[in-house]
Amino acid sequence: MYWIILLLGVALWWAAHLFKRVAPARRAALGDPGKGAMAGVLVVSIVLMVIGYRGTDFIPVWQPPTFMVHINNLAMLIAIYMLSPAPKRGKLLAGMRHPMLTGFGIWAVAHLAVNGDLASVLMFGGLLVWAVLTGRIINAAEPAWQARSGGSLAKDGMFLVGSVVLLGVIGMVHNWLGVWPFPG
Repeated sequence: MYWIILLLGVALWWAAHLFKRVAPARRAALGDPGKGAMAGVLVVSIVLMVIGYRGTDFIPVWQPPTFMVHINNLAMLIAIYMLSPAPKRGKLLAGMRHPMLTGFGIWAVAHLAVNGDLASVLMFGGLLVWAVLTGRIINAAEPAWQARSGGSLAKDGMFLVGSVVLLGVIGMVHNWLGVWPFPG
């Protein structure tokens, strides 16, 4: 039962994000109120994924090695940094086309690396496929793209510090949910 809720959440995530790409005229017809509707669908999708993930029985697929926790945390720091405003305001990622989708993909891979159960494969694997597919759809629809230049290393440093703080906060939220994501 819970795995159906989990898959429904992943499917709603896909639908809300791809709606603009698959049916641009229909999405445009919704106007600004459509942004609120899509945000609502995304909130529902996240709630469904959390309920489904937490409720699904643990079915092992593989046993991740313990050192993967370290790799996961480094990958999470990189993912948070890529999801921050750093790609738009900093210098390091200025020439990257899809830093947010790449960061999201790194987030998904990092979680797959430390969770060897079926629910994790369904959720994080499904979201990873969404991120890769979305990048490909955007590239096909908008092949002409200009890399942004500019930004400053000071902004990169500021967002890196913010990413470290946010990683700590996310770790505390995970702990509150019953999962300690750091070694030791």
